[in-house]
Amino acid sequence: MTHATTRAFDLHDHPAKDDPALVASDEAHFAAIETSLARTIGELEERLADVRRQPGGTGQEAMDRDLEVHRLSARLRALRRYRLDLCLGRMVTTGGETVYVGRFGLTDAEGGRLLVDWRSPAAEPFFGATHGNPMGLASRRRYRWTDGRVTDYWDEVFASDALDATPNAALDDQSAFVASLGSSRSERMRDVLATIQADQDAIVRAGSRGTLVVDGGPGTGKTVVALHRAAYLLYADPRLSDGRGGVLFVGPHQPYLAYVADVLPSLGEEGVRTCTVRDLVAEGAAAVAEDDPEVARLKTDAAMLAAIEPAVRLYEEPPTDGMVVETAWSEVWLSASDWAEAFEAPDPGTPHNEARDQVWDALLDILLDKHEDVDVPAEQVRRSLARNGELADALARAWPMLEPTDLVGDLWEVPAYLRHCAPWLTPDEVRVLRRGGPQVWTDADLPLLDLARARLGDPEAARRRRRAEARAAAEKEEMDRVVDHLVATDDSDMMIMSMLRGADLRGALAEGRDGAPADPGRFAGPFAHVVVDEAQELTDAEWQMLLRRCPSRSFTVVGDRAQARHGFAESWAERLERVGLRDIALTSLTINYRTPAEVMEAAEPVIREALPDANVPTSVRATGVPVQYGDRAELAAILEEWLASHAEGIACVIGAPALPATARVRSLSPEHAKGLEFDLVVLVDPDRFGDGIEGAVDRYVAMTRATQRLVVLTGSR
Repeated sequence: MTHATTRAFDLHDHPAKDDPALVASDEAHFAAIETSLARTIGELEERLADVRRQPGGTGQEAMDRDLEVHRLSARLRALRRYRLDLCLGRMVTTGGETVYVGRFGLTDAEGGRLLVDWRSPAAEPFFGATHGNPMGLASRRRYRWTDGRVTDYWDEVFASDALDATPNAALDDQSAFVASLGSSRSERMRDVLATIQADQDAIVRAGSRGTLVVDGGPGTGKTVVALHRAAYLLYADPRLSDGRGGVLFVGPHQPYLAYVADVLPSLGEEGVRTCTVRDLVAEGAAAVAEDDPEVARLKTDAAMLAAIEPAVRLYEEPPTDGMVVETAWSEVWLSASDWAEAFEAPDPGTPHNEARDQVWDALLDILLDKHEDVDVPAEQVRRSLARNGELADALARAWPMLEPTDLVGDLWEVPAYLRHCAPWLTPDEVRVLRRGGPQVWTDADLPLLDLARARLGDPEAARRRRRAEARAAAEKEEMDRVVDHLVATDDSDMMIMSMLRGADLRGALAEGRDGAPADPGRFAGPFAHVVVDEAQELTDAEWQMLLRRCPSRSFTVVGDRAQARHGFAESWAERLERVGLRDIALTSLTINYRTPAEVMEAAEPVIREALPDANVPTSVRATGVPVQYGDRAELAAILEEWLASHAEGIACVIGAPALPATARVRSLSPEHAKGLEFDLVVLVDPDRFGDGIEGAVDRYVAMTRATQRLVVLTGSR
């Protein structure tokens, strides 16, 4: 048979699958999708142009317009990202209905369904059906797209008696998923949506209430599940929409975030905020690793966070001496009890720097009451008091504006201050934490800085607000003078100018003078749901950083206890309950889809020696390529040979920090390789990774990054 390449299919490598009887119905459906896409994109472009031409407006009207521009632009970007490859596959029900599944839902001009969104309940059997539980399906077809063409596809028939009823099926020895495992890696995580497995899909679609733990060894698809779950929850759970908090995705390090950067946009979700724990704190970008294990242990213990509150309270103690406050009309006495009353004024939970404004307002109220016998308008007296420099200086000394870096820095630099704020520390521990010289922040400082910033608030925001209020007060005073002059000189019969004394008209004159609120930060939260990958690495103090950003305690926790560099002796439930999470449900992934059996056979003893109960998954495939051992002098030759024989794919050398990285060869530490995968992995002197749990975990993690070939090089054969 002579095959012909169709508009959507390019099956020259699989001519038997190019039979029109197998692909003609798909061709017709793809044509309808193409027409609908063009129509939908055109309509969205027109609608976006119309909205942009509308006047900007003010207030809610302007916000609604901006939100609509954002929504339409995001939808256009999503549709333009794909063409026909928007379609993942099709399924045929036992009732004979054919349903096509896509990255997004799509209808024709008459409203007929062309694609169902992969996250919708109607699409669930496409991912969840198995031969043991076909979920009402007779067959399923998955496509492989390359440059906009279907270059392969796989059919599955779910019951032997359905074969006769499904004559147009191309059965294959390989499933779509297993075939995808052997493909070459790139610098970005490849698209795996079409090949999500039933065990993974069940976790993706689980509810968002409480804490769901996804425990799985290397290669089990934990990261795939975490990313697709974030996209699914935003679609399926209205409680998590961006307007109600949205979703925060926390990864282990920046190379990981770069690796997975394309996944969420490819799923139609641009609103998920992704970061590392370091990104939650401004000082995280420049923070260095804490090289003293004892200092790291003390600082990352959640108990140390309790030092922040007394550290702040020392700067919220009212003066014990009174003072005379002068105005143009009288002198009044501000007693110690008056100070104490004002210092009790802030609402509970108000950050320190913002609370000072409430203390200031309370002081002015107290002093204004002491002027009740003065025959002067109260607002005029209040403005005079607000300009009293001596009073302002006294408050600044008693309730100063504080920076989180100064507060935490003083804990490490002033032993008496630390002893007062953390009385449980021993003298030796206080000595160990003592820091002198230039201020250099470490990763162990970040949770304390984060809590200090939350407790103190942004001092600049408070200063901006006071400046805005001062400007508004000055403008109001000037407006009062103008109005008084206009009323005094009004000689009209109806005294029209006297209407300017009305509160509504004055409010209208002043409308729009307030400044815009400051941005509290992209990762300040609160978020409705938080997804944490490689969660086994988080310290107790780092968990508090995340819990502070998710008051609902709605979490997806993804990790592997056997990959915890500093050990993980507890169960997941014990660890998470200890840090403050509740309603914990545990799920497990036990099938290793990524790492070949040959590599796992070499890696398993490495981790078992240190952690006998490690959750080592079972590999589903073998490559026939044994682990290669050699001398580190062979590194250059091994890379040269591999690059010459592989036109595609990514290699990674772990343990040779001096090796310069290239477009196809990465050079990483074991810690920064976590969460990533490569076609070729070369370990250089793995025995130098360290001793004990940390060394064993680093070796295990590094070995299991390989999807095709693993080479271990040491000083001698």
